[in-house]
Amino acid sequence: MGVRITGIGIVSAIGLTVEENLNALNESRTGIGQVAFLDAGRDLLVGEVKVSNTDLKNTLSVGAGNISRTSLLGLKAAREAWGQNKHSEKIRTGIISATSVGGMDRTEVFYKDYLAQSDPNFRLLKTHDSGSTTERIAAELGISGYINTLSTACSSSANAIMLGARLLLQGRLDRVLVGGSDALTKFTIDGFHSLMIYDDQWCRPFDESRSGLNLGEGAAFLLLESEKSIEFSGNRTICHVSGWANAADAYHQTASSPEGTGATLAIKNAIKKSGKSLNEISYVNAHGTGTKNNDLSESVALKNVFGDYVPPFSSTKAFTGHTLAAAGAIEAVFSVLSIQNQLIYSNLNFKDVIFETGLVPVTDLKKGQSVHTVLSNSFGFGGNNSSLVFTDHL
Repeated sequence: MGVRITGIGIVSAIGLTVEENLNALNESRTGIGQVAFLDAGRDLLVGEVKVSNTDLKNTLSVGAGNISRTSLLGLKAAREAWGQNKHSEKIRTGIISATSVGGMDRTEVFYKDYLAQSDPNFRLLKTHDSGSTTERIAAELGISGYINTLSTACSSSANAIMLGARLLLQGRLDRVLVGGSDALTKFTIDGFHSLMIYDDQWCRPFDESRSGLNLGEGAAFLLLESEKSIEFSGNRTICHVSGWANAADAYHQTASSPEGTGATLAIKNAIKKSGKSLNEISYVNAHGTGTKNNDLSESVALKNVFGDYVPPFSSTKAFTGHTLAAAGAIEAVFSVLSIQNQLIYSNLNFKDVIFETGLVPVTDLKKGQSVHTVLSNSFGFGGNNSSLVFTDHL
């Protein structure tokens, strides 16, 4: 069993469309650089989307009203994934979007004005709620059959994909747009600095010298359809979501289990559900944040599952930065592109193996690979671990 993917859309630090993102991945070109659009109050490296809110509003024709950057990024990616699809009373359509930041970027504007007693605009608070982005996208695209918002830290949009797939297989929906969006905010950046896991240099996933992440922003969505929906839409299937699993190791509020307990369960169960064998996994798009704890935990989990024969793996967060709730969907799109274009992406900035595991990620872009099945990991704070399996056929 599995679910068909018929549309993808993405905006990230390496591009504003699927094509631009693919070009950057093909060129092994990072989007991480000095902060430009956000008033972060400090110099730091971030995976910033290279467009202002004003330009996004103009491109999307949403007017000059209050709308968060999270919603703008989400709407940009959602429109690309939705394409020219039409509505029908016979096709039950839903949307499941994920976020961790919500409209915090607009709340920060309000809070600053409020403290300064500078005529704060209370209407800005309407965009703060995490569901605001989902509802805005749903309204813009005319989706009303089912609307849901998930927030489970860094696994959020992976869980949105998982829930969407389950609703299709259960016959609750015929078509569902799934993904997530998060924007950079000063609140988020300061929070990760307070945890002492923000790297002032370029992040180095799975490297022994790794010392933290670089935050990013972005959004991605995938259109999932049942056979009934495809009969109506005529859309071509570009890939399948064939396996998924979630497991919580409940080890710590922020840290992952050193034994990779939850991650191991998520990976094992996702592969089992996909019906694929371990040696059929062509590539692993790892969570790979660049923090000491996460990369060790995930490395241990990979060895727990695959033993001495870990498939080619890499983290793409050195391209985009860690986009929090959007990461699972962004990397789902990268997984689809990996299968479509027979690519295995480079794990940028890697030099030395992690001492405890000795695993070596892919360090140069590999083209013309036999990529039929991709495992994509998204592991969140609190041990909310999710894994997805994408295939070129069921």
